[in-house]
Amino acid sequence: MGFRLRSLGTASIGIAVIVVAACSSGGSTGTVSPSSTSASGNSITISQPKSGGDITVLEGKGYSGDWPYGLDPATNVDAIPNQDMMEAIYGQLFMLGTGGKIEPDLATSYSFSTNAETVTIQLRKGVKFSDGTPFNAAAVIYNWNRDFGPLAQKAGIAPNWDVARTNPKVPTSTPVKGAFVATGPYTVVIHQDIPNAAFINQLFDSITTWIGSPTAIANMGEQAFAKMPVGAGPFTVVSDSYSNQVVVKKNPTYWQAGEPYLDQITFKTVSNDETALETMDSGGAQVYEDLGTTALIPEAEKSFQVLDQPGTSPYDLQLNTAIAPFNNPKAREAIYAATDFAPILQHIFGNRYPVVEGFTGPGGICYQPNVPGYQGYDPTLAKQLVQESGLNKVTINLGTISNQVATETTQALATEWAAVGIKTTLANYPLNALIQAFYKNNGKWWQSMIQTAGAFDPAGGVGVAFRFSSESPFSGVHDPKLDTLLNEAQGSTNLSTRCGYYDQAQEYIAKNYYGPFYFSLNPTNVSAKGIAGPGLTSAVPAVAVTPTIPWESVWYNPPS
Repeated sequence: MGFRLRSLGTASIGIAVIVVAACSSGGSTGTVSPSSTSASGNSITISQPKSGGDITVLEGKGYSGDWPYGLDPATNVDAIPNQDMMEAIYGQLFMLGTGGKIEPDLATSYSFSTNAETVTIQLRKGVKFSDGTPFNAAAVIYNWNRDFGPLAQKAGIAPNWDVARTNPKVPTSTPVKGAFVATGPYTVVIHQDIPNAAFINQLFDSITTWIGSPTAIANMGEQAFAKMPVGAGPFTVVSDSYSNQVVVKKNPTYWQAGEPYLDQITFKTVSNDETALETMDSGGAQVYEDLGTTALIPEAEKSFQVLDQPGTSPYDLQLNTAIAPFNNPKAREAIYAATDFAPILQHIFGNRYPVVEGFTGPGGICYQPNVPGYQGYDPTLAKQLVQESGLNKVTINLGTISNQVATETTQALATEWAAVGIKTTLANYPLNALIQAFYKNNGKWWQSMIQTAGAFDPAGGVGVAFRFSSESPFSGVHDPKLDTLLNEAQGSTNLSTRCGYYDQAQEYIAKNYYGPFYFSLNPTNVSAKGIAGPGLTSAVPAVAVTPTIPWESVWYNPPS
Protein backbone atom coordinates (compact mmCIF):
# COMPACT_ATOMS: atom_id res chain seq x y z
CA MET A 1 0.00 0.00 0.00
CA GLY A 2 1.04 3.61 -0.27
CA PHE A 3 2.86 3.20 -3.56
CA ARG A 4 5.63 5.77 -3.59
CA LEU A 5 6.28 6.26 -7.24
CA ARG A 6 9.70 7.77 -6.66
CA SER A 7 11.05 4.62 -5.06
CA LEU A 8 8.50 1.83 -5.14
CA GLY A 9 9.46 -1.58 -3.81
CA THR A 10 7.87 -5.01 -3.93
CA ALA A 11 4.32 -5.83 -2.92
CA SER A 12 2.03 -8.83 -3.11
CA ILE A 13 -0.97 -9.03 -5.40
CA GLY A 14 -3.49 -8.04 -3.95
CA ILE A 15 -6.14 -3.10 -1.45
CA ALA A 16 -13.65 6.17 0.34
CA VAL A 17 -13.61 9.35 -0.62
CA ILE A 18 -10.75 11.31 0.94
CA VAL A 19 -11.86 12.88 4.20
CA VAL A 20 -9.52 15.30 5.93
CA ALA A 21 -11.59 15.57 9.08
CA ALA A 22 -11.49 12.74 11.62
CA CYS A 23 -13.96 9.87 11.41
CA SER A 24 -16.62 9.61 14.07
CA SER A 25 -16.12 6.97 16.75
CA GLY A 26 -18.13 3.77 16.99
CA GLY A 27 -17.96 0.27 15.60
CA SER A 28 -19.65 -1.85 13.01
CA THR A 29 -23.32 -2.11 13.78
CA GLY A 30 -24.28 -5.08 11.67
CA THR A 31 -27.27 -3.17 10.32
CA VAL A 32 -28.31 -3.43 6.69
CA SER A 33 -31.06 -1.97 4.58
CA PRO A 34 -34.43 -3.81 4.55
CA SER A 35 -33.73 -5.20 1.09
CA SER A 36 -31.00 -5.24 -1.50
CA THR A 37 -30.85 -5.75 -5.23
CA SER A 38 -29.61 -8.99 -6.70
CA ALA A 39 -27.59 -9.39 -9.87
CA SER A 40 -30.71 -9.59 -12.03
CA GLY A 41 -32.54 -6.85 -10.19
CA ASN A 42 -34.63 -9.15 -8.00
CA SER A 43 -35.12 -8.08 -4.41
CA ILE A 44 -33.34 -9.89 -1.59
CA THR A 45 -35.33 -10.09 1.60
CA ILE A 46 -33.13 -9.57 4.64
CA SER A 47 -33.67 -12.03 7.47
CA GLN A 48 -33.95 -10.85 11.06
CA PRO A 49 -30.66 -10.77 12.98
CA LYS A 50 -29.99 -13.98 14.87
CA SER A 51 -27.12 -15.10 17.07
CA GLY A 52 -25.63 -18.56 16.71
CA GLY A 53 -25.14 -21.03 13.90
CA ASP A 54 -22.29 -22.36 11.79
CA ILE A 55 -21.67 -21.63 8.11
CA THR A 56 -19.21 -22.73 5.44
CA VAL A 57 -17.71 -20.14 3.09
CA LEU A 58 -16.17 -21.37 -0.16
CA GLU A 59 -12.94 -19.80 -1.44
CA GLY A 60 -11.83 -20.19 -5.05
CA LYS A 61 -8.69 -22.20 -5.75
CA GLY A 62 -5.95 -20.15 -7.39
CA TYR A 63 -6.91 -16.92 -5.65
CA SER A 64 -8.59 -16.62 -2.26
CA GLY A 65 -8.44 -20.38 -1.66
CA ASP A 66 -4.65 -20.58 -1.42
CA TRP A 67 -2.57 -19.75 1.68
CA PRO A 68 0.49 -22.02 1.47
CA TYR A 69 2.47 -20.04 4.06
CA GLY A 70 -0.17 -19.59 6.75
CA LEU A 71 -2.06 -16.50 7.87
CA ASP A 72 0.60 -14.35 9.52
CA PRO A 73 0.35 -10.89 7.91
CA ALA A 74 4.14 -10.54 7.82
CA THR A 75 4.68 -13.76 5.84
CA ASN A 76 1.44 -14.47 3.95
CA VAL A 77 2.17 -13.57 0.32
CA ASP A 78 -1.50 -14.18 -0.51
CA ALA A 79 -2.80 -12.01 2.33
CA ILE A 80 -4.90 -9.70 0.18
CA PRO A 81 -6.76 -12.52 -1.63
CA ASN A 82 -7.12 -14.19 1.79
CA GLN A 83 -8.95 -11.13 3.12
CA ASP A 84 -11.92 -13.24 4.36
CA MET A 85 -9.85 -15.22 6.82
CA MET A 86 -7.61 -12.29 7.74
CA GLU A 87 -10.61 -10.08 8.61
CA ALA A 88 -12.24 -12.81 10.69
CA ILE A 89 -9.09 -13.37 12.74
CA TYR A 90 -7.64 -9.87 13.03
CA GLY A 91 -10.47 -7.44 12.32
CA GLN A 92 -9.38 -4.19 10.65
CA LEU A 93 -8.23 -0.76 11.69
CA PHE A 94 -10.84 0.84 9.43
CA MET A 95 -13.48 -0.73 7.18
CA LEU A 96 -14.81 0.28 3.79
CA GLY A 97 -18.57 0.26 4.17
CA THR A 98 -21.64 0.66 2.01
CA GLY A 99 -21.41 3.61 -0.37
CA GLY A 100 -17.65 3.88 0.12
CA LYS A 101 -17.90 5.20 3.66
CA ILE A 102 -14.88 4.82 5.92
CA GLU A 103 -16.06 3.07 9.07
CA PRO A 104 -14.13 2.65 12.32
CA ASP A 105 -13.24 -0.77 13.67
CA LEU A 106 -10.16 -1.25 15.86
CA ALA A 107 -9.29 2.37 15.12
CA THR A 108 -11.90 5.04 15.85
CA SER A 109 -10.72 8.17 14.04
CA TYR A 110 -7.96 9.74 11.99
CA SER A 111 -6.76 13.16 10.85
CA PHE A 112 -4.31 14.54 8.30
CA SER A 113 -1.94 17.45 8.72
CA THR A 114 -2.51 20.43 6.44
CA ASN A 115 0.17 19.26 3.99
CA ALA A 116 -1.15 15.65 4.03
CA GLU A 117 2.22 14.32 5.16
CA THR A 118 1.36 13.44 8.77
CA VAL A 119 -1.48 11.09 9.70
CA THR A 120 -2.73 10.62 13.28
CA ILE A 121 -4.79 7.54 14.13
CA GLN A 122 -6.73 7.02 17.36
CA LEU A 123 -7.22 3.40 18.42
CA ARG A 124 -10.18 1.92 20.23
CA LYS A 125 -9.66 1.80 23.99
CA GLY A 126 -10.24 -1.27 26.12
CA VAL A 127 -9.77 -3.85 23.35
CA LYS A 128 -7.80 -7.04 24.00
CA PHE A 129 -6.44 -9.73 21.73
CA SER A 130 -8.11 -13.09 22.21
CA ASP A 131 -5.14 -14.19 24.41
CA GLY A 132 -5.73 -11.26 26.79
CA THR A 133 -2.90 -9.05 25.51
CA PRO A 134 -3.93 -5.36 25.36
CA PHE A 135 -4.60 -3.98 21.90
CA ASN A 136 -2.90 -0.59 21.93
CA ALA A 137 -0.50 1.68 20.05
CA ALA A 138 2.53 -0.34 21.16
CA ALA A 139 0.98 -3.48 19.65
CA VAL A 140 0.31 -1.71 16.35
CA ILE A 141 3.89 -0.40 16.15
CA TYR A 142 5.22 -3.88 16.99
CA ASN A 143 3.25 -5.34 14.08
CA TRP A 144 4.22 -2.59 11.65
CA ASN A 145 7.90 -3.13 12.45
CA ARG A 146 7.40 -6.82 11.58
CA ASP A 147 5.58 -5.85 8.37
CA PHE A 148 8.67 -3.90 7.29
CA GLY A 149 11.11 -6.49 8.65
CA PRO A 150 13.17 -9.27 7.06
CA LEU A 151 10.33 -11.83 6.94
CA ALA A 152 8.01 -9.53 4.98
CA GLN A 153 10.85 -8.28 2.80
CA LYS A 154 11.86 -11.84 1.95
CA ALA A 155 8.25 -12.66 1.10
CA GLY A 156 8.06 -9.56 -1.11
CA ILE A 157 5.15 -8.03 0.81
CA ALA A 158 6.82 -5.28 2.87
CA PRO A 159 4.64 -2.14 2.67
CA ASN A 160 5.62 0.71 0.39
CA TRP A 161 4.79 3.58 2.69
CA ASP A 162 5.87 7.10 1.83
CA VAL A 163 8.23 7.34 4.80
CA ALA A 164 11.93 8.02 5.16
CA ARG A 165 14.05 4.86 5.16
CA THR A 166 17.47 3.81 6.39
CA ASN A 167 18.49 3.33 2.76
CA PRO A 168 16.46 5.67 0.51
CA LYS A 169 17.60 3.77 -2.58
CA VAL A 170 15.95 0.58 -1.31
CA PRO A 171 12.19 1.13 -0.79
CA THR A 172 11.82 -2.03 1.31
CA SER A 173 14.60 -1.00 3.70
CA THR A 174 13.68 -0.34 7.32
CA PRO A 175 11.87 2.97 7.99
CA VAL A 176 13.95 5.45 9.98
CA LYS A 177 13.23 5.78 13.68
CA GLY A 178 10.21 8.02 14.14
CA ALA A 179 8.63 7.30 10.74
CA PHE A 180 5.71 5.90 12.71
CA VAL A 181 5.47 6.24 16.47
CA ALA A 182 3.12 5.78 19.40
CA THR A 183 2.57 9.22 20.91
CA GLY A 184 0.16 7.90 23.52
CA PRO A 185 -1.32 4.59 24.69
CA TYR A 186 -3.89 4.68 21.88
CA THR A 187 -2.40 7.19 19.43
CA VAL A 188 -0.27 6.33 16.40
CA VAL A 189 1.35 8.97 14.19
CA ILE A 190 2.76 8.30 10.71
CA HIS A 191 5.24 10.82 9.28
CA GLN A 192 5.35 10.56 5.48
CA ASP A 193 7.99 12.32 3.42
CA ILE A 194 5.67 13.27 0.57
CA PRO A 195 2.01 14.35 0.65
CA ASN A 196 -0.27 11.32 0.63
CA ALA A 197 -3.93 12.01 1.25
CA ALA A 198 -4.84 8.44 0.32
CA PHE A 199 -3.18 6.86 3.36
CA ILE A 200 -6.33 5.67 5.14
CA ASN A 201 -7.77 4.26 1.92
CA GLN A 202 -4.48 2.44 1.42
CA LEU A 203 -4.84 0.71 4.79
CA PHE A 204 -7.86 -1.22 3.52
CA ASP A 205 -7.03 -4.81 2.68
CA SER A 206 -3.31 -4.49 3.42
CA ILE A 207 -1.12 -6.42 5.82
CA THR A 208 -0.77 -3.32 8.00
CA THR A 209 -4.48 -3.30 8.87
CA TRP A 210 -4.26 -6.82 10.36
CA ILE A 211 -2.68 -6.67 13.81
CA GLY A 212 -1.51 -9.81 15.64
CA SER A 213 -0.91 -10.32 19.37
CA PRO A 214 2.74 -9.43 20.16
CA THR A 215 2.64 -11.88 23.07
CA ALA A 216 1.49 -14.76 20.86
CA ILE A 217 4.06 -13.95 18.16
CA ALA A 218 6.89 -13.85 20.70
CA ASN A 219 5.82 -16.97 22.60
CA MET A 220 4.74 -19.16 19.68
CA GLY A 221 7.41 -18.36 17.12
CA GLU A 222 6.89 -17.51 13.48
CA GLN A 223 5.80 -20.90 12.13
CA ALA A 224 3.41 -21.75 14.96
CA PHE A 225 1.85 -18.29 14.83
CA ALA A 226 1.32 -18.56 11.07
CA LYS A 227 -0.54 -21.83 11.70
CA MET A 228 -2.66 -20.65 14.66
CA PRO A 229 -2.61 -16.83 14.55
CA VAL A 230 -4.01 -14.72 17.38
CA GLY A 231 -5.75 -11.42 16.70
CA ALA A 232 -8.36 -9.10 18.17
CA GLY A 233 -10.93 -9.91 15.51
CA PRO A 234 -14.37 -11.44 15.87
CA PHE A 235 -13.18 -15.06 15.56
CA THR A 236 -10.36 -17.28 16.80
CA VAL A 237 -8.65 -20.09 14.90
CA VAL A 238 -9.69 -23.68 15.68
CA SER A 239 -7.72 -25.40 12.93
CA ASP A 240 -5.85 -24.57 9.75
CA SER A 241 -5.06 -26.95 6.89
CA TYR A 242 -3.04 -24.83 4.48
CA SER A 243 -4.74 -24.06 1.15
CA ASN A 244 -7.59 -26.37 2.12
CA GLN A 245 -9.63 -25.31 5.16
CA VAL A 246 -9.63 -22.91 8.09
CA VAL A 247 -12.13 -23.23 10.94
CA VAL A 248 -12.75 -20.25 13.23
CA LYS A 249 -15.07 -19.88 16.21
CA LYS A 250 -16.67 -16.90 17.95
CA ASN A 251 -14.26 -14.79 20.00
CA PRO A 252 -15.90 -14.58 23.45
CA THR A 253 -13.89 -11.45 24.31
CA TYR A 254 -14.65 -9.51 21.11
CA TRP A 255 -15.02 -5.81 21.80
CA GLN A 256 -18.36 -5.22 20.07
CA ALA A 257 -21.30 -6.26 22.25
CA GLY A 258 -23.62 -8.72 20.50
CA GLU A 259 -21.12 -9.55 17.77
CA PRO A 260 -20.14 -11.72 16.08
CA TYR A 261 -23.50 -13.33 15.41
CA LEU A 262 -22.17 -16.63 14.11
CA ASP A 263 -20.68 -19.32 16.36
CA GLN A 264 -18.36 -20.75 13.72
CA ILE A 265 -17.19 -20.27 10.14
CA THR A 266 -15.41 -22.85 8.01
CA PHE A 267 -13.48 -21.34 5.09
CA LYS A 268 -12.99 -24.09 2.52
CA THR A 269 -11.16 -24.15 -0.81
CA VAL A 270 -13.20 -25.10 -3.89
CA SER A 271 -11.84 -25.88 -7.34
CA ASN A 272 -14.26 -23.95 -9.58
CA ASP A 273 -17.60 -22.16 -9.86
CA GLU A 274 -19.56 -25.25 -10.86
CA THR A 275 -18.31 -27.26 -7.90
CA ALA A 276 -19.05 -24.35 -5.58
CA LEU A 277 -22.69 -24.13 -6.64
CA GLU A 278 -23.09 -27.90 -6.52
CA THR A 279 -21.74 -27.84 -2.96
CA MET A 280 -24.19 -25.11 -2.00
CA ASP A 281 -27.04 -26.99 -3.67
CA SER A 282 -26.31 -30.01 -1.48
CA GLY A 283 -26.24 -27.86 1.66
CA GLY A 284 -22.48 -28.21 2.07
CA ALA A 285 -21.87 -24.44 2.09
CA GLN A 286 -23.81 -21.23 2.60
CA VAL A 287 -21.59 -18.60 0.91
CA TYR A 288 -19.51 -18.44 -2.25
CA GLU A 289 -17.75 -15.23 -3.14
CA ASP A 290 -16.75 -13.94 -6.55
CA LEU A 291 -18.78 -16.15 -8.89
CA GLY A 292 -17.00 -15.47 -12.18
CA THR A 293 -18.89 -17.67 -14.63
CA THR A 294 -21.71 -15.35 -15.57
CA ALA A 295 -23.62 -18.10 -17.40
CA LEU A 296 -24.17 -19.75 -14.01
CA ILE A 297 -25.66 -16.68 -12.34
CA PRO A 298 -29.26 -17.10 -13.60
CA GLU A 299 -29.25 -20.68 -12.34
CA ALA A 300 -27.80 -19.59 -9.00
CA GLU A 301 -30.57 -17.01 -8.60
CA LYS A 302 -33.20 -19.74 -8.64
CA SER A 303 -32.04 -21.12 -5.30
CA PHE A 304 -29.79 -18.51 -3.70
CA GLN A 305 -29.30 -14.84 -2.98
CA VAL A 306 -27.07 -13.30 -5.65
CA LEU A 307 -25.62 -9.82 -5.23
CA ASP A 308 -23.32 -7.78 -7.45
CA GLN A 309 -20.81 -5.51 -5.70
CA PRO A 310 -19.81 -2.12 -7.16
CA GLY A 311 -16.88 -2.79 -9.47
CA THR A 312 -13.61 -1.00 -8.78
CA SER A 313 -11.02 -3.14 -10.58
CA PRO A 314 -11.03 -2.86 -14.38
CA TYR A 315 -9.24 -5.53 -16.35
CA ASP A 316 -6.20 -4.33 -18.26
CA LEU A 317 -4.22 -5.93 -21.06
CA GLN A 318 -0.72 -5.22 -19.75
CA LEU A 319 2.05 -4.64 -22.27
CA ASN A 320 5.67 -4.82 -21.16
CA THR A 321 7.19 -1.67 -22.65
CA ALA A 322 10.68 -2.56 -21.36
CA ILE A 323 11.23 -5.22 -24.03
CA ALA A 324 10.46 -5.93 -27.67
CA PRO A 325 8.04 -5.83 -29.31
CA PHE A 326 6.12 -3.51 -26.99
CA ASN A 327 8.94 -1.02 -26.55
CA ASN A 328 7.71 0.08 -29.99
CA PRO A 329 4.69 2.44 -29.71
CA LYS A 330 3.39 1.21 -33.08
CA ALA A 331 3.27 -2.36 -31.78
CA ARG A 332 1.31 -1.19 -28.73
CA GLU A 333 -1.09 0.81 -30.91
CA ALA A 334 -1.56 -2.28 -33.08
CA ILE A 335 -2.72 -4.22 -30.01
CA TYR A 336 -5.25 -1.51 -29.18
CA ALA A 337 -6.59 -1.53 -32.74
CA ALA A 338 -6.62 -5.34 -32.91
CA THR A 339 -8.51 -5.80 -29.64
CA ASP A 340 -12.30 -5.83 -29.59
CA PHE A 341 -13.54 -6.57 -26.10
CA ALA A 342 -17.23 -6.19 -27.01
CA PRO A 343 -17.83 -9.74 -28.37
CA ILE A 344 -15.82 -11.22 -25.50
CA LEU A 345 -17.91 -9.28 -23.02
CA GLN A 346 -21.06 -10.53 -24.76
CA HIS A 347 -20.21 -14.20 -25.22
CA ILE A 348 -18.25 -14.89 -22.06
CA PHE A 349 -19.81 -12.43 -19.63
CA GLY A 350 -23.30 -11.89 -21.05
CA ASN A 351 -22.73 -8.11 -21.21
CA ARG A 352 -23.00 -7.98 -17.43
CA TYR A 353 -20.10 -5.60 -16.91
CA PRO A 354 -19.46 -2.05 -18.14
CA VAL A 355 -16.73 -1.46 -20.71
CA VAL A 356 -14.10 0.97 -19.41
CA GLU A 357 -11.25 2.91 -20.97
CA GLY A 358 -9.24 3.64 -17.83
CA PHE A 359 -8.05 2.34 -14.48
CA THR A 360 -11.16 3.17 -12.43
CA GLY A 361 -14.50 1.40 -12.05
CA PRO A 362 -17.99 2.76 -11.32
CA GLY A 363 -17.76 1.69 -7.68
CA GLY A 364 -14.57 3.60 -6.98
CA ILE A 365 -13.53 7.22 -6.80
CA CYS A 366 -12.55 9.28 -9.87
CA TYR A 367 -14.40 7.04 -12.34
CA GLN A 368 -13.98 8.21 -15.96
CA PRO A 369 -15.93 5.88 -18.31
CA ASN A 370 -14.71 7.50 -21.54
CA VAL A 371 -11.11 8.63 -21.93
CA PRO A 372 -10.32 11.21 -24.64
CA GLY A 373 -7.95 9.90 -27.31
CA TYR A 374 -8.52 6.23 -26.48
CA GLN A 375 -7.78 4.07 -29.56
CA GLY A 376 -10.67 1.72 -30.17
CA TYR A 377 -11.02 -1.39 -32.29
CA ASP A 378 -9.96 -0.82 -35.91
CA PRO A 379 -8.90 -4.01 -37.72
CA THR A 380 -7.83 -2.15 -40.86
CA LEU A 381 -5.48 0.06 -38.87
CA ALA A 382 -4.35 -2.97 -36.86
CA LYS A 383 -3.27 -4.87 -39.99
CA GLN A 384 -1.30 -1.85 -41.19
CA LEU A 385 0.45 -1.39 -37.83
CA VAL A 386 1.20 -5.10 -37.50
CA GLN A 387 3.17 -4.89 -40.76
CA GLU A 388 4.86 -1.59 -39.89
CA SER A 389 5.89 -2.69 -36.39
CA GLY A 390 7.01 -6.19 -37.32
CA LEU A 391 4.46 -7.89 -35.04
CA ASN A 392 3.77 -10.30 -37.91
CA LYS A 393 7.30 -11.69 -37.49
CA VAL A 394 7.10 -12.61 -33.78
CA THR A 395 4.93 -14.70 -31.47
CA ILE A 396 3.45 -12.93 -28.45
CA ASN A 397 3.19 -14.69 -25.09
CA LEU A 398 -0.18 -13.81 -23.56
CA GLY A 399 -0.66 -14.82 -19.93
CA THR A 400 -3.22 -14.58 -17.13
CA ILE A 401 -4.20 -16.13 -13.81
CA SER A 402 -5.47 -19.71 -13.69
CA ASN A 403 -9.23 -19.60 -13.80
CA GLN A 404 -11.75 -20.54 -16.44
CA VAL A 405 -13.00 -17.06 -17.28
CA ALA A 406 -9.51 -15.60 -17.61
CA THR A 407 -8.29 -18.41 -19.84
CA GLU A 408 -11.38 -18.15 -22.06
CA THR A 409 -10.66 -14.45 -22.43
CA THR A 410 -7.08 -15.00 -23.57
CA GLN A 411 -8.27 -17.64 -26.05
CA ALA A 412 -10.75 -15.17 -27.51
CA LEU A 413 -8.09 -12.48 -27.75
CA ALA A 414 -5.72 -14.86 -29.51
CA THR A 415 -8.41 -15.52 -32.13
CA GLU A 416 -8.97 -11.79 -32.68
CA TRP A 417 -5.27 -11.07 -32.98
CA ALA A 418 -4.78 -13.93 -35.44
CA ALA A 419 -7.30 -12.24 -37.75
CA VAL A 420 -4.92 -9.28 -38.15
CA GLY A 421 -1.72 -11.33 -38.35
CA ILE A 422 -0.59 -11.54 -34.71
CA LYS A 423 0.51 -14.97 -33.49
CA THR A 424 0.32 -15.92 -29.80
CA THR A 425 1.15 -18.57 -27.26
CA LEU A 426 -1.09 -18.72 -24.18
CA ALA A 427 -0.13 -19.31 -20.56
CA ASN A 428 -2.05 -19.30 -17.30
CA TYR A 429 -0.60 -19.35 -13.81
CA PRO A 430 -1.72 -19.96 -10.23
CA LEU A 431 -1.23 -16.84 -8.12
CA ASN A 432 2.23 -17.63 -6.76
CA ALA A 433 3.57 -18.59 -10.20
CA LEU A 434 2.00 -15.45 -11.68
CA ILE A 435 3.90 -13.30 -9.19
CA GLN A 436 7.14 -15.05 -10.09
CA ALA A 437 6.48 -14.51 -13.80
CA PHE A 438 6.59 -10.76 -13.23
CA TYR A 439 9.89 -11.02 -11.35
CA LYS A 440 11.59 -13.39 -13.80
CA ASN A 441 14.64 -11.95 -15.59
CA ASN A 442 14.27 -8.69 -13.66
CA GLY A 443 10.84 -8.07 -15.15
CA LYS A 444 11.95 -8.62 -18.73
CA TRP A 445 10.53 -12.09 -19.29
CA TRP A 446 6.80 -11.56 -19.70
CA GLN A 447 5.32 -9.75 -22.72
CA SER A 448 1.57 -9.34 -22.15
CA MET A 449 -0.83 -10.19 -19.34
CA ILE A 450 -4.56 -9.88 -18.69
CA GLN A 451 -4.81 -8.58 -15.11
CA THR A 452 -6.90 -6.32 -12.91
CA ALA A 453 -5.58 -2.78 -12.71
CA GLY A 454 -7.62 -0.84 -10.20
CA ALA A 455 -8.80 -0.35 -6.64
CA PHE A 456 -11.47 1.62 -4.79
CA ASP A 457 -8.92 4.40 -4.48
CA PRO A 458 -6.56 4.49 -7.50
CA ALA A 459 -3.72 5.07 -5.01
CA GLY A 460 -4.63 1.85 -3.15
CA GLY A 461 -2.79 -1.45 -3.06
CA VAL A 462 -3.60 -2.88 -6.51
CA GLY A 463 -4.53 0.45 -7.98
CA VAL A 464 -3.03 2.29 -10.92
CA ALA A 465 0.55 2.39 -9.55
CA PHE A 466 0.54 -1.37 -9.16
CA ARG A 467 0.24 -1.80 -12.94
CA PHE A 468 1.60 1.46 -14.35
CA SER A 469 4.28 3.00 -12.10
CA SER A 470 7.96 2.86 -12.99
CA GLU A 471 8.92 1.17 -9.72
CA SER A 472 6.28 -1.53 -9.37
CA PRO A 473 7.50 -5.05 -10.20
CA PHE A 474 4.02 -5.76 -11.58
CA SER A 475 4.07 -2.89 -14.09
CA GLY A 476 5.07 -2.89 -17.73
CA VAL A 477 5.36 0.90 -17.88
CA HIS A 478 8.41 3.02 -17.04
CA ASP A 479 7.49 6.66 -17.64
CA PRO A 480 8.54 9.43 -15.19
CA LYS A 481 5.89 11.83 -16.54
CA LEU A 482 3.14 9.35 -15.69
CA ASP A 483 4.72 8.83 -12.28
CA THR A 484 4.54 12.58 -11.66
CA LEU A 485 0.83 12.72 -12.51
CA LEU A 486 0.10 9.83 -10.13
CA ASN A 487 2.18 11.45 -7.37
CA GLU A 488 0.25 14.70 -7.77
CA ALA A 489 -3.08 12.88 -7.57
CA GLN A 490 -2.09 10.93 -4.48
CA GLY A 491 -0.89 14.05 -2.69
CA SER A 492 -4.02 16.19 -2.82
CA THR A 493 -6.65 16.19 -0.07
CA ASN A 494 -9.18 17.71 -2.45
CA LEU A 495 -11.11 14.99 -4.27
CA SER A 496 -11.84 17.12 -7.33
CA THR A 497 -8.15 17.95 -7.69
CA ARG A 498 -7.19 14.30 -7.28
CA CYS A 499 -9.63 13.22 -9.96
CA GLY A 500 -8.34 15.90 -12.31
CA TYR A 501 -4.86 14.44 -12.13
CA TYR A 502 -6.19 10.92 -12.56
CA ASP A 503 -8.13 12.04 -15.65
CA GLN A 504 -4.88 13.38 -17.09
CA ALA A 505 -3.10 10.14 -16.23
CA GLN A 506 -5.73 8.06 -18.00
CA GLU A 507 -5.48 10.22 -21.10
CA TYR A 508 -1.69 9.94 -20.99
CA ILE A 509 -1.89 6.14 -20.81
CA ALA A 510 -4.24 6.13 -23.79
CA LYS A 511 -2.05 8.54 -25.78
CA ASN A 512 0.98 6.30 -25.31
CA TYR A 513 -0.89 3.01 -25.81
CA TYR A 514 0.38 1.64 -22.49
CA GLY A 515 -2.37 -0.96 -22.12
CA PRO A 516 -5.96 -1.28 -23.37
CA PHE A 517 -8.71 -1.68 -20.78
CA TYR A 518 -11.46 -4.24 -20.89
CA PHE A 519 -14.34 -4.03 -18.43
CA SER A 520 -14.94 -3.30 -14.77
CA LEU A 521 -15.57 -6.52 -12.92
CA ASN A 522 -18.56 -6.37 -10.59
CA PRO A 523 -17.85 -9.18 -8.12
CA THR A 524 -20.86 -11.46 -7.61
CA ASN A 525 -21.43 -13.06 -4.21
CA VAL A 526 -23.80 -15.98 -3.69
CA SER A 527 -25.37 -16.86 -0.33
CA ALA A 528 -28.03 -19.17 1.02
CA LYS A 529 -31.39 -17.70 1.91
CA GLY A 530 -31.27 -16.48 5.49
CA ILE A 531 -27.68 -15.24 5.27
CA ALA A 532 -27.43 -11.49 5.78
CA GLY A 533 -24.68 -8.93 6.11
CA PRO A 534 -22.60 -6.31 4.30
CA GLY A 535 -21.13 -7.63 1.06
CA LEU A 536 -23.67 -10.46 0.92
CA THR A 537 -27.06 -8.76 1.06
CA SER A 538 -25.99 -5.11 0.92
CA ALA A 539 -23.41 -3.99 -1.62
CA VAL A 540 -19.95 -2.93 -0.50
CA PRO A 541 -17.37 -1.51 -2.94
CA ALA A 542 -14.49 -3.83 -3.69
CA VAL A 543 -11.23 -2.63 -2.21
CA ALA A 544 -9.16 -4.75 -4.56
CA VAL A 545 -11.05 -7.05 -6.94
CA THR A 546 -13.53 -8.23 -4.26
CA PRO A 547 -15.04 -6.53 -1.18
CA THR A 548 -13.85 -7.25 2.33
CA ILE A 549 -16.76 -8.74 4.29
CA PRO A 550 -16.98 -7.83 8.00
CA TRP A 551 -17.81 -11.33 9.23
CA GLU A 552 -18.75 -10.08 12.68
CA SER A 553 -21.81 -8.47 11.08
CA VAL A 554 -23.01 -11.56 9.19
CA TRP A 555 -25.80 -13.77 10.55
CA TYR A 556 -27.67 -16.85 9.42
CA ASN A 557 -31.38 -17.12 10.06
CA PRO A 558 -32.58 -19.74 7.56
CA PRO A 559 -36.24 -19.69 6.58
CA SER A 560 -38.31 -22.30 8.37
